[in-house]
Amino acid sequence: MGKSLLLALIMGPCLAADTLSPPADRALAHEIFKQIIEIKSGFTTGSTTPVADALAAHLKAAGFPPSDIFIGGAAPHKANLVVRYHGSGALKPLLLLAHSDVVEAKREDWSFDPFQFTEHDGYFYGRGTSDDKAQAAVWIANLIRYKREGFKPNRDIIVAITADEEGGGPFNGVDWLIKNHRELIDADLCLNEGGWGEMSGGKRISNDVQVSEKYVANFRLEVHNKGGHSSMPVPDNAIYHLAAGLERLSHFSFPIQTNEVTRTYAEKMSKIQTGSLADDFRKAAAGDADALQRIAGASPAWNASLRTTCVATQLEGGHAMNALPQLAAATVNCRILPDDTLENVQTRLDKVLADSEIKLKVIGEVKRGPSSPLRPDLMAAISRATDSLWPSVPVLPMMVPGATDGLYLRAARIPTYGVQGFFMERDDVRAHGRDERMSVNGFYEGQTFLYQLVKLLSTPQ
Repeated sequence: MGKSLLLALIMGPCLAADTLSPPADRALAHEIFKQIIEIKSGFTTGSTTPVADALAAHLKAAGFPPSDIFIGGAAPHKANLVVRYHGSGALKPLLLLAHSDVVEAKREDWSFDPFQFTEHDGYFYGRGTSDDKAQAAVWIANLIRYKREGFKPNRDIIVAITADEEGGGPFNGVDWLIKNHRELIDADLCLNEGGWGEMSGGKRISNDVQVSEKYVANFRLEVHNKGGHSSMPVPDNAIYHLAAGLERLSHFSFPIQTNEVTRTYAEKMSKIQTGSLADDFRKAAAGDADALQRIAGASPAWNASLRTTCVATQLEGGHAMNALPQLAAATVNCRILPDDTLENVQTRLDKVLADSEIKLKVIGEVKRGPSSPLRPDLMAAISRATDSLWPSVPVLPMMVPGATDGLYLRAARIPTYGVQGFFMERDDVRAHGRDERMSVNGFYEGQTFLYQLVKLLSTPQ
């Protein structure tokens, strides 16, 4: 079997070329995508300002006046870009959000250079291809297309490409804009990352819309010890204390909890799946504990949607090869269900670690936001755009296992929805990991979907 035929079978049916955005608009999206992937905007070592400058150059070349383009942020190397496309003002603005920073990546960990845009076997590879530079490139390319076509929306369309979503903190672009320039991004609603098209075995299952999300808490675990010479070891070793506690944590699972969003997701998924899995989703929607456990065990994504999770992500310890360690420490990253409390999570962690030598403290400020309402007008528009490209693929509300900048906007009373139209295999999501990628066809389909969705939400009636 030829490679191209095999890839076609894996990827599933593609949209006809005349269904996608025009070739020139696809070429522009590709150009922007490649350009910003190759800008090293890692959260800790990179800068988002070159991304903002590059995108602003595309906008100015397309005729956007400088007065409608804002570049600024909490630090010179952490700039955000905000651009406004003016409409009639009949409705409050629509905000389109994406972030320009990415998780760090090391060349030695990857099959390809993570900061080179590589096309291989039907995929675009590079850090940020799925999180979140694809959506940033599409928002800008589509906005330029609206201007070229002379589209007259019934509301202003605002695109914000922001800094430091991945780690939050003092340079987070959305938080900074809300506090310092809310007028630039104030909107009726926001479309953001956090939702995606769900595939299994190459088959499109659903187009998921994020209306709720977990919140993040990072804990630092520390064990201090007097240390000593390594030639005279003792049982009371800081590394051993920490390692034993982390081993206990690795076998622990928080209890399953459902909420309105996850119950709705299960009820709708019961009509999509077949066989025993469909039956389990039907029972799970009604609260059956055994069915919920089976669903959690069937997919890491489903498991993460049904319970709070805490996992060790960083380690440090010791000060010399020939000395007993005086410090052993770890970072534990927790993604907490909206109805769970930070205090409850910390209490459970203390019990699981089961060692008074392990001191636990929260790193930084913990922020959380409310869910967004399931607006009928929005869900109808998403369903209409979805059906035009992928007939019979249903639209499902979801609670994303991770976290997004939607939490800042929701807390500021700007309802935010994660919707992208980029389809990905549910058990091969590579964001934050090795060989992050986006399917070539999926990128252009998502471009077309988001173009149509924004027009539906901004077309005079």
